[in-house]
Amino acid sequence: MPGVNLNDLSGEPPDVAARSLRQIWGLGERPIKNMVHLLEAKGTRVFALAENTRTVDAFSLWRREQPYIFLNQLKTPERSRLDAAHELAHLALHKHGGPRGRKAEEEANAFASSFLMPSADVIAIAPRVYSLNQIVELKRRWGVSAVALIYRLHKLNVISDWQCRMFNIQATERGFREREQNGIDREHSAIWQMVMTALWKERITREHIAKELHIPAFELDYLLFGLASDQCKSVSENGDGAARLRLVPDGWPH
Repeated sequence: MPGVNLNDLSGEPPDVAARSLRQIWGLGERPIKNMVHLLEAKGTRVFALAENTRTVDAFSLWRREQPYIFLNQLKTPERSRLDAAHELAHLALHKHGGPRGRKAEEEANAFASSFLMPSADVIAIAPRVYSLNQIVELKRRWGVSAVALIYRLHKLNVISDWQCRMFNIQATERGFREREQNGIDREHSAIWQMVMTALWKERITREHIAKELHIPAFELDYLLFGLASDQCKSVSENGDGAARLRLVPDGWPH
């Protein structure tokens, strides 16, 4: 499993911390193709939330010097990417305490926006924006929601206060806060797919794993992005007790 590669950036302004972490990880200004794969490659354990709830977006924690992030799979794929970057901010900026409540959330939001949409890249690609349709086309480059891109464009002074209000009203009227037009595919774990494949080849079933962890099998399915069920189905279809799956998805690691 990848070792932890996540610096303590507490004390730095959120946008500076986002640029610093991108530099440390060698990302430059280019868009991040897959946030979950990136986090896993840097040693963060990423799970899906076990509860089917819309009231919790995501959460994160450090435990025994190991960072963890849990993502709600009921949110849109774009929202889930932003949540992952938001929780990365908490891990990097607030590991040893610091601001709490609204201040901490504002810092995490600013970090996530800067991390996913670097200023130099956004300004180079979208120096002028005139319509919401233009934003709908542009947002796929950074894998974010239309509303998130509107917020970032306003912060970078690409659009005016009036344009920001107008685009947000239009986005609400078109239902973009609940579903995305010109959306992206949902991101899943690469690490847990490899782990589950290896275990299935050793005839270790999801029921065995759930029993060892003292949790229901369906909860294991939720935590592992549904991969436990997928592996079980693959074994059943293959009929040989071993899953014939690709271990490494395209682009792993980023």
